[in-house]
Amino acid sequence: MNDSSTLNWLVDQVMKALEKKGEDGESKPHVIAEVATPYEILAQSHSDELPSDHSINEVLAHNIPEPRWAEGMEELLASTPARIGVWRTGTRPLTSTMLALRNAHAAAIDAVFSEVSPDLLQEMNLFTVETHYGDMETFLRRPDKGRRINDEGVALMREKCVHRPQVQIVVADGLSANAIESNIRDVYPSLMNALEVYGLSCGTPFFVRGGRVGSMDHIGDILQPEVLVLLIGERPGLVSSESMSAYMCYRPHAGTVESDRTVISNIHRGGTPPIEAGAHMGTVLHKMLEQETSGIKLIM
Repeated sequence: MNDSSTLNWLVDQVMKALEKKGEDGESKPHVIAEVATPYEILAQSHSDELPSDHSINEVLAHNIPEPRWAEGMEELLASTPARIGVWRTGTRPLTSTMLALRNAHAAAIDAVFSEVSPDLLQEMNLFTVETHYGDMETFLRRPDKGRRINDEGVALMREKCVHRPQVQIVVADGLSANAIESNIRDVYPSLMNALEVYGLSCGTPFFVRGGRVGSMDHIGDILQPEVLVLLIGERPGLVSSESMSAYMCYRPHAGTVESDRTVISNIHRGGTPPIEAGAHMGTVLHKMLEQETSGIKLIM
């Protein structure tokens, strides 16, 4: 197909779409699936961020006109929230695709620079300690500053927390405050229920502002729990800015290597469901206590 015929074909497609819109009163894109898919969950979770003239169905519809294998395209779209089947105008992405990409990028930036609401922390009965992170610029440039609790925080932990608990739960903002805001109300009660089912006792939970994964080692040295679970916001991407991880470790301490940690990642509505993740954490922690180990040595 030469450039002239390609252009004519594109014009024909646009005109057909406009005519159909005029006849029906509104465009009716083909929805890829009747059941909730990763792509659908993603669209629903960001429906309030879409421009007013973009419905969820329009986000779900693939834009490739007359794909050679429509069923295959639909199956592919239903299996992933990745930006595929977005089509183009000439050699460039569609305007709607670029706007959605910029919107996702802005959401990722907001997730990093925003803070967890004090009202949420009060609702979850979590007191707050801070690391040596100082400010967000330092936090991003110096990850090591987020691995140790400051002196005031250490004193507060010793004052308020149970010493040598069986299970210690810690929540940290990490690189996405949105992850905590979006998931903690589901994850935390589910985790507590799972601990109760397994007959495990829990220490005093709290929140770490400016926390990195390595902060669990410093906390382990101070409180000396048998197992510690850190619920922390993941680095946001262009698919989700609300993804949380749960890092778990048997007797964490200074010098713990990464292979000694067990992690459940991608916890959000379009990934591992928060309630399911909380329940699974209870099982993992139970196994850690039984086997007295974690990370790559843990047998599930």
